[in-house]
Amino acid sequence: MLYLDFSQDNFDIQTIIPQNDFEQSVKDFLVDWFSDSDVMIVHTSGSTGTPKEIILTKKNMRKSGNMTGKYLHLQRGNSALLAMPVTYIAGKLMLIRAIEIGLKLICIQPTSHILLDEINNGINQKLDAIDFVALTPMQVENSIDFVLKCKKLIIGGAPLSDKVKQELFSFDNEVYETYAMTETITHIAFKQVANHKFPNIKNAFEAFDEVKISQDNRGCLVIDTPYDGLQVVTNDIVEIIDEHTFNWIGRADNVINSGGIKLFPEQIEDKIKPFIYSEFYITSKKDEVLGQKLILVIEGSVQEIDLSKANLTNYQVPKEIIFLAEFPRTESGKIKRQQF
Repeated sequence: MLYLDFSQDNFDIQTIIPQNDFEQSVKDFLVDWFSDSDVMIVHTSGSTGTPKEIILTKKNMRKSGNMTGKYLHLQRGNSALLAMPVTYIAGKLMLIRAIEIGLKLICIQPTSHILLDEINNGINQKLDAIDFVALTPMQVENSIDFVLKCKKLIIGGAPLSDKVKQELFSFDNEVYETYAMTETITHIAFKQVANHKFPNIKNAFEAFDEVKISQDNRGCLVIDTPYDGLQVVTNDIVEIIDEHTFNWIGRADNVINSGGIKLFPEQIEDKIKPFIYSEFYITSKKDEVLGQKLILVIEGSVQEIDLSKANLTNYQVPKEIIFLAEFPRTESGKIKRQQF
């Protein structure tokens, strides 16, 4: 475990003595960050295709870090937690935010189950809570007690399940789902998760002030970033509510045309989440009559599945269920969807 106090002006990389590969990756990143180069090479996660190499300027990475700090009102000296690999953009930006804002950053070996007592033992302090934390949905689901100790929590990588949202409703901290990609240097929009302190928040993504959003002729999100005029055309089908707010509907490259009806896997998955307790996803299989046949793929052993109460239309009912022992995943834990 590393405790990096970037609120101090005299921070010295040489004082970092790595004890494992994760800590070494943190030090290697910092050496690269403070080098004379103006750019860094990063890689996409590969969840929607072959991983790509992207060159980002440090100037724009700093801008991204400061936009997050501005939106969340983070202050110099706040505590923060890095609990994800530095391999991809999400981990790198936690370090950059800490440097830019002046946070006291705790770096722990990425794990699905996080305990505040173990963190306190590792840094030899007694924190009652951590001001700013970024986690994946899997970490949130497996660390609900810890989430209560996160004053401001951002969650990325995949949508939260309704079950987890229900558990979080009794909390009174600030929790946000993020809209992010490597090309936009992590998130450009947040969607706050409702709880008993914030029960009436918008159930939509709110883009940062510095970002402009629109749609192309496919209905996909177009992002005008503050990064030297960069425009990113996405494959995410959205509903634009106003100039800064949108609803995410699904991936254009996941859309299934079954018998002439367009089906969005993500919408169907939301409906059936309460009725399946294993990891799953919706995909398709070629069919002579329908063109594409709707398939439900479930991770684990064969089990009885009852979707009669899932409020599915006739077209949304899976025509076949496939069980796989284990899903293929990216290094960051995202499921790689397959067609059959």
